[in-house]
Amino acid sequence: MTRPRLTALAQSLPATVPFVGPETQERQRGRPFRARIGANENGFGASPRVADAIAASAPEMWKYSDPENFELRQLVAAHHGVAPENIMIGEGIDGLLSLVVRLFVEPGQPVVTSLGAYPTFNYHVAGFGGRLVTAPYRDDREDIEALLEAVKREAAPLVYLANPDNPMGTWWEGGEIQRFIEALPDTTLLVLDEAYTEMAPASSRPPLDPARPNVLRMRTFSKAYGLAGMRCGYAIGEAETIRAFDKVRNHFGMSRMTQVAAAAAIADQAWLADVLARIADGRRRIEGIAADNGLAALPSATNFVTIDCGGDGAFALKVMQSLIDRDVFVRKPMAPRLDRCIRVSTGPEDELAIFAKELPGALAAARGN
Repeated sequence: MTRPRLTALAQSLPATVPFVGPETQERQRGRPFRARIGANENGFGASPRVADAIAASAPEMWKYSDPENFELRQLVAAHHGVAPENIMIGEGIDGLLSLVVRLFVEPGQPVVTSLGAYPTFNYHVAGFGGRLVTAPYRDDREDIEALLEAVKREAAPLVYLANPDNPMGTWWEGGEIQRFIEALPDTTLLVLDEAYTEMAPASSRPPLDPARPNVLRMRTFSKAYGLAGMRCGYAIGEAETIRAFDKVRNHFGMSRMTQVAAAAAIADQAWLADVLARIADGRRRIEGIAADNGLAALPSATNFVTIDCGGDGAFALKVMQSLIDRDVFVRKPMAPRLDRCIRVSTGPEDELAIFAKELPGALAAARGN
């Protein structure tokens, strides 16, 4: 049958799903999970003000959203002490990453990232024809010295770094990140993904410098603010760099409902503080569960804990699958050396109690006992 032809680039790419969602797994399994602690969602939920704002605005959903995201940009800018011109709102960090690659990477150009880091970024690089150059993790952290060496060796226009890191939950202190920034060539754009920064020590954040044109700081409402289903993130950067997004972005990409929800969320900092305390308690709970089973939990500055299962990647995969068979949704890193671990998100105590109950049996099954 004759059909429209894909571009040569599209024909060269596999159909990729960076993450298989829990809903897909539930359909395949024919039953729901009892503990949904694998997707780094905020199981404690968004501020009650969000639900109130959504309900109040529902009758106005016949209107298009504001394509300039004016009110939300004002609120986000005020929260960070920068100008609205330094803020770009987008469809989650994922959507912004796609635009960044489209703006700054020509087909065939090198893009530097860590081997095993956030896979959706790699997906966008491949989709726009970039060439991935990866540096392995060192001591379960992204190796910023190796990333810098790769940038200079390859003359890369773009480098990606997450701080804190996903999937390991580890982090660098802000001073180390600042030294990395200052050592970068002026022609290399750093995408500093700070999706989990609200949960990290304040010392992990270098000072905001909206005058620097080669750094974009990425933040999200999906994690600490509990709005993963709304798909809203933002970039903080130098005004001219931010204006470049207007060349390629979907100007009506943010729904009116999402704009309302995000505005209500950022206005309730008291709720955020309460959630951050619960996330910290959840990390300690998961660390305790790991220790009770003879496993080591990596230090975490996120809303998840990465647990070293004490074996190789094949063993950790068995542990994860055994937990899934017991209706506990978790995930794991897949890159070499990192793949010895599973990753468990914080959440309500009833779900962590299920994890605590099922982990011993999952470990036994993985060991063949």
